[in-house]
Amino acid sequence: MSAFDDETSITWGHSALSLVVDVTPGRPVSVRTMTPGRTGPPPGRTAQPLVEILTAGTGRDAISQRFSETTIGRRLEFVGSERSRDGRWHLLRIELRDGPTGLRVEVMLRSTDGVSAVRSQVRVTNHGDRPLLLLGVSSFSAGFLGHPVDRLDLVRGSSEWIGEGRWSRRPFRESAVDLNLPFHGQNGRGRFAAISTGTWSTGRDLPTGGLIDREGGDAWLWQVEHNGAWRWETGERLDGAYVALLGPTDLDHQWQHDLEPGGSFTTVPVSVAVSGDGLHGAAAALTAHRRAIVRPHPDRDALPIVFNDYMNTLMGDPTTAKLLPLIDAAAGVGAEVFCIDAGWYGDGAWWDSVGAWEPSQARFPRGIEEVLAHIRRRGMVPGLWLEPEVIGVRSPIADKLPDEAFLQRGGVRVVEHGRYHLDLRHPRAVAHLDETINRLVEQLGVGYFKLDYNIDPGVGTDRDADSAGAGLLAHNRAHLAWLDGVLDRHPGLILENCASGAMRMDYAMLSRMQLQSTSDQQDFLRYPPIAAAAPMSLLPEQSGNWAYPQPDMSDEQIAFTLCTGLLGRLYLSGRLDRMTDRQLDSVRDAVTVHRDIRADLAASTPLWPLGLPGWSDPWLSLALRSGDTTYVTVWYRGGTADGTVLSLPHLAGADVEIDTLFPRRLPAFGHHFESKTGRLSISAPDTETVAARLLRIRSTSKNAL
Repeated sequence: MSAFDDETSITWGHSALSLVVDVTPGRPVSVRTMTPGRTGPPPGRTAQPLVEILTAGTGRDAISQRFSETTIGRRLEFVGSERSRDGRWHLLRIELRDGPTGLRVEVMLRSTDGVSAVRSQVRVTNHGDRPLLLLGVSSFSAGFLGHPVDRLDLVRGSSEWIGEGRWSRRPFRESAVDLNLPFHGQNGRGRFAAISTGTWSTGRDLPTGGLIDREGGDAWLWQVEHNGAWRWETGERLDGAYVALLGPTDLDHQWQHDLEPGGSFTTVPVSVAVSGDGLHGAAAALTAHRRAIVRPHPDRDALPIVFNDYMNTLMGDPTTAKLLPLIDAAAGVGAEVFCIDAGWYGDGAWWDSVGAWEPSQARFPRGIEEVLAHIRRRGMVPGLWLEPEVIGVRSPIADKLPDEAFLQRGGVRVVEHGRYHLDLRHPRAVAHLDETINRLVEQLGVGYFKLDYNIDPGVGTDRDADSAGAGLLAHNRAHLAWLDGVLDRHPGLILENCASGAMRMDYAMLSRMQLQSTSDQQDFLRYPPIAAAAPMSLLPEQSGNWAYPQPDMSDEQIAFTLCTGLLGRLYLSGRLDRMTDRQLDSVRDAVTVHRDIRADLAASTPLWPLGLPGWSDPWLSLALRSGDTTYVTVWYRGGTADGTVLSLPHLAGADVEIDTLFPRRLPAFGHHFESKTGRLSISAPDTETVAARLLRIRSTSKNAL
């Protein structure tokens, strides 16, 4: 117990995390401090409630579109708390109540030993005698206390198809202008809200965000872990900045939940990582937390290199004749999985006829079994592309399943881009998918699925639901249960998460699936900012960054696209079957390097030596730190004759060895390391062409930070 523990606070945590919750009678129950293992006098008290609950009959305490200071949130009373352990996880349950409505609220917090991050969910139960119409419940809310708003930066990410993971770090004041709130004696009413609607959980805004004190270094990074609709927001109060993390709401997502007496509702999980070392410290903590929440799987140790025939290669038109030489070439460079992408099931225009998932006889005259067997003979695991949640409007399956097995609005099946969308709350929908997976695994020997998802059905389904948003949430949760069932039955099966690239890159999905396609971007010059930013959203070892060398590329261009895949999960494509021996040697070199370093990458934490990548930046860099070794990819995209300077403050004061791991057959980048500051100056060998290099920096002294 810390020195400031008394009857007005709860102190909980472990060596890497200290959380103090204010439970003073007559005040909102709130987070007083959340720090990376540091304890000390709290910076003050906040009136920002730990839990916000919006109902039709209570509303907010003051008019706004914020999820801050709801009427119920302000008046929730502390009932008690309970600490427990579950293996390496520390658990804290806080019980609250609202007398007027009879609501009982449980805040369920989890933190893994040695990691400065916490996961939070909230369960509300109606102990009253009348129904309550829920319109929004926060999974976590807190004030970022002790940090003047003028010193804060807001970190956020935007996304879209082929433009995924565009991050920015801007002064908080750009989103919350100084209104002189103390003069008015009231909290502000504005907010910055990141919102996802429908089922593309990362199709517009990203569920990860952060606040950083640019002078003091304290930082929070958070993520909403949901495969559907969510909202996070931040804004200014009289006592400083606040954060609220939620799943679906009535305001944004047409979500309402009728909570009958005796009924309960549980929010989506969210996580918050804390650090005193700025963005990189918080990113390291969130990375460690992500590793703690992902499902155990053999893939986490093996990390096999995948070749996929789609990107800039067969583009959804596989045949036996096209695949066999490509399989030989992929095996020849060292690929360990070969995935046949879209088209294997269809003849002609197949987009709106999918759903049966039977191999095409026209594409594979002697059966797809011939191709899959050849993949296995060449020492690789065979994989198939699948889009399980959709049924084309022309599919034979469309009339075999009842209307109730599909998402509906007003009794009509939802149609999007020529497809119906299965409702995985329905047993017939689940049975269809289970039969498909079991057949392809057990009869064809498939060991890898690329699970794609190319439609977004909108706000949800109003069949058997209090609202369209509530129907969608129930479907989202049924989808996760289905994935769990697939992996329970087939524990060695590798599942890749894809949704038109990375339109569903969230940790509801990624806590279950083994890797993530980070983009559908086909331009190798535009992929580096996506690959460099990926560790803000997901683990490096789950970041499936495409590398698609082509026979018509120059040697530098081949090296450039291969470098894009090396500090992630190397995800190969390209017409390897048409390359020269020299070009194949370059690909083989990259595969060898990746095999040598992949175990380190799976224990690494990310750094951005040039800051978060800008979409049009001529120089880009991502570093992964593993023990006393730092791997750094540097991309030069042309446009300037100047070099650049990488900031590596963790190496300040160290003596280092710097090696070029890839490519070794091309001229090295010029470099000069200044030990005193940890700054590494870099220059390209030829400023007239694009180039990229993967460096390995080893500290040879014990003086580094």
